[in-house]
Amino acid sequence: MRSLGPWDLNAAVSVAPMGNGTVFVTLSGNDRPGVTRTVCATLAEFDVEVLDMQQIVMHGHLLLSILITTPRRPQTLPELRDAIAVLAARLEMTPEVMVGDVEVTDSDTQRVQVTVMGRPLLPATVSAVAALIAQLGGNIDRIRRIASYPVTAIMLEGSGASVIELRTELSKLSASSGVDIAVQNSGLDRRGQHLVVMDVDSTVIQDEVIDLLADEAGVMDQVAAITERAMAGELDFAASLRARVALLAGLDAHALEVVRDRITLTPGARTLCRTLNALGYRVCLVSGGFTEVIEPLALDLGVDEVRANTLEIIDGKLTGQVLGDIVDRAGKRIALEEFAAKYAIPMRRTIAIGDGANDIDMLQAAALGIAFNAKSAAREAADASVSVPYLDSVLYLMGITRQEIQDADAERGVVTPSPPVE
Repeated sequence: MRSLGPWDLNAAVSVAPMGNGTVFVTLSGNDRPGVTRTVCATLAEFDVEVLDMQQIVMHGHLLLSILITTPRRPQTLPELRDAIAVLAARLEMTPEVMVGDVEVTDSDTQRVQVTVMGRPLLPATVSAVAALIAQLGGNIDRIRRIASYPVTAIMLEGSGASVIELRTELSKLSASSGVDIAVQNSGLDRRGQHLVVMDVDSTVIQDEVIDLLADEAGVMDQVAAITERAMAGELDFAASLRARVALLAGLDAHALEVVRDRITLTPGARTLCRTLNALGYRVCLVSGGFTEVIEPLALDLGVDEVRANTLEIIDGKLTGQVLGDIVDRAGKRIALEEFAAKYAIPMRRTIAIGDGANDIDMLQAAALGIAFNAKSAAREAADASVSVPYLDSVLYLMGITRQEIQDADAERGVVTPSPPVE
């Protein structure tokens, strides 16, 4: 339906100038059971129709707005005003009744949602976000909090602005303000099945598997030197990976089990995967690391598929060779596209999460690319970024609320930790 007010932070309680075709009734005050029923019962006495209705409860404070037709007998309009005033006094609420002329139609404009996440989340930041949305022709008709722990996240919903333009401008604000911001279409596509593809090293886990293997083989310094050359642009990823793996020749395959035990999951990784599975998402891992280490991890997390490199092992020893094609920057994008095709999920419903230059192609190919505590190149390529150390915070940028996370856990008998008392 059409918004009733200017698209700014006061949209929920303000209304455009009116003529005399409709009546806009607003009551605000402390919430209690039965307010909506009582108000509607009062309106029912005046032979009117409900055209639009919205109710918001925030920290025990209720705001109820109802747009109705004028009474069929216009002379009873003063009586309606008086009845609302009496009811409001009885409920100890503040009333407002405005006579107007608002056309109520289904909107044909594209809906957009902007998620803003920070700890702390400051009023100045919210003001700057709202100002940019307005400058780009956008209107905000709903704001709601979707998380309070471990970060504060709010979602602003509306229409009138281009998703691409919003992402471009709000990404600049995100970088300068230190908050995380995501922009997405909020149309029918959000109801379909989605595909989430994640990098592994320094994303799902806090480690770099090649470094752990190098440590077991006693060649950490040599591997680090090759990594430094790759970061300087002297070697591409495939060449650097082959050079580093060559240094592992002769390492006992048992070291792979040792490395699996040394891996540390990123905080929130298990919650992220568990929630996505409960909501029916397809979840896949793509990595420049190694299947021997990642596949057991994926099985533990309930991941659908893995695409990674495979180490050659002969007679229980690593040969220093990698089998098949290297999963590099281009390979990650190809994996994303192939997973989407396999599960018949349109690319417009794909999400990629990564942290490094090796993830850039898949971040750009996905409908929503999220850089997780990423290097600058990945942040610049992504649609949104997360700068807090909790991987499940990605859920908020995807529009999934903390309540939905808790509900999904409850269905599976998982106890979600409560926020600490400050």
